[in-house]
Amino acid sequence: MYILNENEKEYRFGDSGPKYLIKGPRVNFAIVRFNPGEDFSAHYHQIMEENFYILEGKVDIYVDDKKNSLAAGDLIHIEPNEVHYLKNNYDVPVKMIALLGPHQVVDKIDVPDYKIPE
Repeated sequence: MYILNENEKEYRFGDSGPKYLIKGPRVNFAIVRFNPGEDFSAHYHQIMEENFYILEGKVDIYVDDKKNSLAAGDLIHIEPNEVHYLKNNYDVPVKMIALLGPHQVVDKIDVPDYKIPE
């Protein structure tokens, strides 16, 4: 057992991106923050499933070319091999929980030629 406060970790990109509180051995648990206009590149996981629970703000999460507009209180479950792209198209930051499992050291496949659906 251990206890960790979110303030003990830093976001990957300074004031935004993922902030992992747990990285294995069974699951990954992160707080994710994106400022207005920020995004996270399209990718998929071959083994891990990914869940996002929106705590504050709004975010658009595109899954296999379908736009899903989510707000505080919404949860989205993304299966392995589903391509997903996240963008904060709104005027306030979004803060959400990301839960991925089962933990894999490397299981992110980028999709560099992803086109955002209209």
